[in-house]
Amino acid sequence: MNKSALQVARAAYQPKLPKALQGPVTAVEGEATQSVGNQDEIKALFPNTYGMPVVTFTAGQPKECEPTNVGIILSGGQAPGGHNVISGLYDGVKSLNKDSKLYGFLMGPGGLVDHKYVEFTDEFIDEYRNTGGFDIIGSGRTKLEKEEQFEKGIDILRKLGIKALVIIGGDDSNTNACVLAEYYAAKNYGVQVIGCPKTIDGDLKNEQIETSFGFDTACKTYAELIGNIQRDCNSARKYWHFIKLMGRSASHIALECALQTQPNICLISEEIEQKEMSLDDVVTYIAQIVADRAAAGHNFGTVLIPEGLIEFIPAIKKLIRELNEVLTDPATGESRVFADAEEQIAFVKGNIAPENLAILESLPADVARQLCLDRDPHGNVQVSLIETEKLLSRMVASKLAEWEKQKKYAGKFSAQHHFFGYEGRCAAPSNYDADYCYSLGYNASRLIANGKTGYMSVVKNTTAPAAEWIAGGVPITMMMNIERRNGQNKPVIRKALVELDGAPFKYFASKRAEWAKETCYIYPGPIQYWGPTEVCDQCTRTLALEQA
Repeated sequence: MNKSALQVARAAYQPKLPKALQGPVTAVEGEATQSVGNQDEIKALFPNTYGMPVVTFTAGQPKECEPTNVGIILSGGQAPGGHNVISGLYDGVKSLNKDSKLYGFLMGPGGLVDHKYVEFTDEFIDEYRNTGGFDIIGSGRTKLEKEEQFEKGIDILRKLGIKALVIIGGDDSNTNACVLAEYYAAKNYGVQVIGCPKTIDGDLKNEQIETSFGFDTACKTYAELIGNIQRDCNSARKYWHFIKLMGRSASHIALECALQTQPNICLISEEIEQKEMSLDDVVTYIAQIVADRAAAGHNFGTVLIPEGLIEFIPAIKKLIRELNEVLTDPATGESRVFADAEEQIAFVKGNIAPENLAILESLPADVARQLCLDRDPHGNVQVSLIETEKLLSRMVASKLAEWEKQKKYAGKFSAQHHFFGYEGRCAAPSNYDADYCYSLGYNASRLIANGKTGYMSVVKNTTAPAAEWIAGGVPITMMMNIERRNGQNKPVIRKALVELDGAPFKYFASKRAEWAKETCYIYPGPIQYWGPTEVCDQCTRTLALEQA
């Protein structure tokens, strides 16, 4: 593999581990747990993996371990640090017994079902330490939810002598990991399943999981780009930059990037939903700030927009909920099949409630069309395909034109558009993510050695120096509830939304009026890998405020 000078230098970086994982461990078990919601239903669905205790590792006594073969899967979208989870797991299983083996299933869960895999070696792993991306084995979005898939999986696991499987993914992937763990436990197949919290969106977190890996690096990458744009914006002083950021189901990325860069406007989807704002309300809010800055002679600014904003506007959310229902075949639970897009749109318009049809037809034609069409594999509207940044700037321009006629606005409005998504998913991990991910993988090896299944690998206290981090495991069932998905009630891990009474949002809310009026831009610059600790090892502003 050809490497840049940065890759060569980064390969030599040795990620830091919590003190408890630096030698033999003892598993300390807490009280029995229960799910965050729908306890009776979740317990009935997961009788073998429900109610298990939270586990914390402390320093222990050396003990001999049998060789254990382990499999690993990268599932869903990429996130910086995935390669370090794998290298941490590899080093962890080898530290327990040098004859243990680690196998990677290729291109996501589909590799398990289709029996496509690779065995890791020292040389193989060393090529990918501290690098971004998931290219070591690839990722995919195949859902593990059918008995036929589980049985195909057990065939290859038995052939390779694999006793434990680690699934690296977000909330949906870890829900599937929990289903698989329950199935193998019920069948007494002797295969453990461990999950690992991954998503740059930051919505896989709770009291036990401080942050999902990749969020730190992705936000720092986006914040650098936003800072560059703001420097350009403040230099040219003639454009409003509308910047859409990843985050379909929550606004964590937008909020974190706002805390790092101090834009003139940042929309928080959860707040818009709570205030029951209409699309026109959102447009008016932006237009008023544009007009106020123009009155002060500032015909420029930046607007941060969460990718999933449209889904949080209450009237549109209600519309989308019904669209998801009518586009699902109730007999199969799968998406309905249509001859072409026009037939699908006609079917939708003929089968939704009059009030929802009125909302649909009030939207710009291109947005309405997208809402009616394809879903992702989990049955969700593909909001990343809706150009919300262009929609809003277009509507703001129209609003300002109205105000100009009414003598309410006098200025020049010209917009530029950006969508930062893939740019952040495979960046070389920050020191925080390099350490955190390596610890998560190493920690997973200890959960396996202690016979755990249906657990998520967790590392906490990560605002402290790495040696003081707390490692252990949390039952995945503890995070689950029942939600309506694709026309059916399903057990899922509850997504973490931006908490409007939480410290990060409160701090943002206390500053945004000043940021709107003044030009208070911060320019974070690129991720720093070497230098002062306060520059190189800092966590996200979100995590720092939450843990303060």
